[in-house]
Amino acid sequence: MTAAIELAQAATAFRARVGTNTGIGSEALVRDGTPEQKRRWLPRLASGELTGCLALTEPDAGSEASNVATRAHRDGDAFVLDGTKRYITNAPISQLFTVLARTDPEAKDADGVSAFIVEGPCAGLTVGPPYTKMGQAGSPVSEVRFDACRVPAENMVGAEGEGFKTIMKVLNKQRIHLAALCTGSAIRMAEEAKRHARTRRQFGRPVGEHQLVRAMIADNETEIAAARALILDTARRFDEGQDIRMSASMCKYFASEACGRVADRAVQVFGGAGYIAEDSCIERLYRDARLFRLYEGTSQIHQLTIGRFALAATGTS
Repeated sequence: MTAAIELAQAATAFRARVGTNTGIGSEALVRDGTPEQKRRWLPRLASGELTGCLALTEPDAGSEASNVATRAHRDGDAFVLDGTKRYITNAPISQLFTVLARTDPEAKDADGVSAFIVEGPCAGLTVGPPYTKMGQAGSPVSEVRFDACRVPAENMVGAEGEGFKTIMKVLNKQRIHLAALCTGSAIRMAEEAKRHARTRRQFGRPVGEHQLVRAMIADNETEIAAARALILDTARRFDEGQDIRMSASMCKYFASEACGRVADRAVQVFGGAGYIAEDSCIERLYRDARLFRLYEGTSQIHQLTIGRFALAATGTS
């Protein structure tokens, strides 16, 4: 997590390129892969020889991630996949796709869903062109379509029908990692704002000497410190094998919302220069940060999750 915080200060897209490959692009194999699957793919993902991605989101399965419509039916020693995934980070540059598909068409919600590794390029796998996005231009994202795509049965990750449980394990760790990304980006913007506040002069003195500007800088520092403490505490408990499902959601929720507030204050400290791409990097960083409150679970989904766990802990459902 410390490395993610540092990398994110350089560029959000750079961290996404590394973190997706070693995070959601490989974590299903780490958690539930067979020894042979791990031997075959993990070293190549870690070295960068392969780029991976998680193909989970669909047109009708966003926040309701269990509403998977992509189908996988058995055909001899293979499964045949049909369906469409969207908003898949790294898809345009990936050779390894972790795919969630429904193997039991009669099952509802998360039941009857399985996870597969699909190696590309292959017949029946089509990756769409990269989207034109508001921000994070250096992180390619696109649709992925499966049209009678045959996948060897040995490429199933975990037990049949247990894929959603595997993906939830993936997302619990990834949410801590993404919170670290948010915090690294917030640190960068806060540092840029402090540098500008020391050098930009108005009314005969640096703008940082004006109390209301100092108040914004103080709020930035406080929220960054709180996010970092929460992330590192949750990461330590994850390493100890504790249940961090609620804490992971708290990390993602607080750090992404805090980063959004830091981004807004940074633009405010810069004034007009914060709105002009030619005058500062803050304009780009502001746009990059807006996605944080959407992917890996929206802030509203995490509020629901945190509330559910908090009430369950007191015996109230």
